[in-house]
Order: sequence, then structure tokens, then C-alpha cells
Amino acid sequence: MAPPSSDRLTGTELENSLNTFVRRIVAGERLTKAEAMVLTTIEGEADILRLCAAAEQVRQACCGNTVDLCSIVNVKSGNCSENCSFCAQSAHHPGDNSPIYGLKSPDEILAQAKSAELAGAKRFCLVSQGRGPKYQHHTTEFEQILATVRQIIAQTNIKPCCALGEVTPEQAEALREAGVTRYNHNLETSEQHFPEIVTTHTWRDRVETIRNLKAAGIQACSGGIFGLGESWEDRVDLALALRELAVESVPLNLLNPRSGTPLDENNALDPYEALKAIALFRLLLPEQILRYAGGREAVMGELQHLGFKAGINAMLIGHYLTTLGQPPAADHAMLANLGLEGGEAPIPGEQQT
Repeated sequence: MAPPSSDRLTGTELENSLNTFVRRIVAGERLTKAEAMVLTTIEGEADILRLCAAAEQVRQACCGNTVDLCSIVNVKSGNCSENCSFCAQSAHHPGDNSPIYGLKSPDEILAQAKSAELAGAKRFCLVSQGRGPKYQHHTTEFEQILATVRQIIAQTNIKPCCALGEVTPEQAEALREAGVTRYNHNLETSEQHFPEIVTTHTWRDRVETIRNLKAAGIQACSGGIFGLGESWEDRVDLALALRELAVESVPLNLLNPRSGTPLDENNALDPYEALKAIALFRLLLPEQILRYAGGREAVMGELQHLGFKAGINAMLIGHYLTTLGQPPAADHAMLANLGLEGGEAPIPGEQQT
């Protein structure tokens, strides 16, 4: 399409541009960075809601009305070697009241997997602090997690996922052989902004792990956090990087600042800024699973349901790693009120019915 007559879309020009974008995206075209940057200039609640409506059309056309439900468990917490500025588990800046414990027993993890299944989750992710098995000098914990994954598969109908940090190609293959079909490893933010948030490892280190997982046939679950002090260009660059990597699932976290961390004084995101970011990601990633993740209750409040009007088609239910979520029953009620159904969303490229 021709570029807009000004640097900011408003009024009829905005409506026409959004309609054109939706038609192109549903037809299989993808927005360019320049087009996405024009959309970042949209301001005001009314126009942001117009952007959200366009994103919802794309979500319905490309993903359907099933909302993918998953749950997570912190299998090992605290004293993390990495210095991620947002994380209360870091040994560099431990947040107040962040729990510290070693690897949970297989029976304890299995019990939590069964509880997640009863709550309606279709996937259950085992999350561990630390840089990852790639840098461990022993394999005992990694082998125990693999054994626990097999136990979950044998005794439940929930699908186990993992988020253990960086893995080698051989470890990725071992995860696949154990039955892991999806692995979470967030890029967090753009490559340019990443050194402002983490310095103990690089953005490229994370990309390498995603590629190792994809090569082993494991779906990549990778997203980021809004509210880290990033620019709109950083957000667009993150979405484009995820698109280039062809990740299947994209968790979208909204920073809920933790006391004692370097970002504990960051201003909370405005809910409409969060909606604008979600809608932008849907337009740039039309087929991907976009997952409401940490911070949705704290940031969105009574507007939480609008995320599903902005392109969200998945969410974590239950508690997060170091913060509490709302009861799963409240999530199911919210979906029912929106005419949506919790379940397991198709991965990108699957035929919609």
C-alpha cells in the first residue's frame, strides 16, 4: 500500500489502512517493519481500540476461537547465576520474598501437573532457574527432569513442556526423545535493547538455543516482556525476530516490577499501551499462538478481557513463577463471557476449521 500522507494514522485514513492491512495479512502477506512502525504512532484509547479490532479480525481468521491454556511450575527457584534485571530469582539482586529451593521431587511435580490438568490446562511447563543444562558440569538434574517428563506423560493427559535455559543440540534431542514437544526460551526484548536488561549472557545465546530446539523438532515458545524501558522499535524488532525464527508460541509478559530488582521502580504499563503492543504483535505474527503471561492481572486489571479483543489466543492459568495469578475458574468464566473456549490452539500452519 502507499505510505500514509503523514507520519501518524488517524480518522478515515486509519480505518482504510487497517482494513487494507487485515485483507493483506489474511491473504498471506506480512507487514514490513516500516508499516509496523507507522502503526506504533496510533494514540488515544479510541484509535487503539480500532487497532485492536483489526487484530481481532486477524486472530479469528488465522487462529480461530480456541484459547490455548497452559500452566507452569517453578521446579527450582532462586540463587540464579544470571542477572536479568526484571527477575527476583537472580542471585545478583534477589527480590523480596523470592523463594529459594532446589529441584522439586518427581512426585511433587507430578502432583502439580495433575492439578493443572484438573484446572483445564492442556500443557504444563517445568521451569528451572539458571543458564541451563548446557553449562552444568553434571547431568543428574537434567536426567531427573527427563524422567519426570516421562512420568507425566505416562500418568496424565497433559503435555509436558520445559524451560530450563540454554541447551545443546544433543540435549534438545534428549528432550524430544523424552516426549517434550514445546520448550520455552524467551528472547525478552530486541537484540539492541537486550544488553540493558541482561549482561551475563547474550541475545544471540538465546537464539542459538531456539535454533537447536527447532532443529530437534521441538516447538519454540519464545516471547518477551513489555515494560522493560524498551522503545516501540524494540517491540517491533522483537516481533520480527520471532517471526524470522518461526516460533510457534509467543508469551507476552507485562512487567510487574519486583521489589529489590533493578526495574523495581519502573512505571507500570498503561493498559492501553499494553493493548496496542498486543495488537501490533498479532498483526506481525498472524498465525502464532499469542499467550497472555505474567503481569496480566496486575497491569490490565478490569480491562484484562480486552487482551482477547486485541489478538490474544492463549494464556497461562494458575500461578506464575514468583507471583500469584487469579483462580483458573475466573479465567474460564472470562473466556465464556467472551464467547471463547479454552483448549489447545492449533500451531501455525495447521488448517483452521
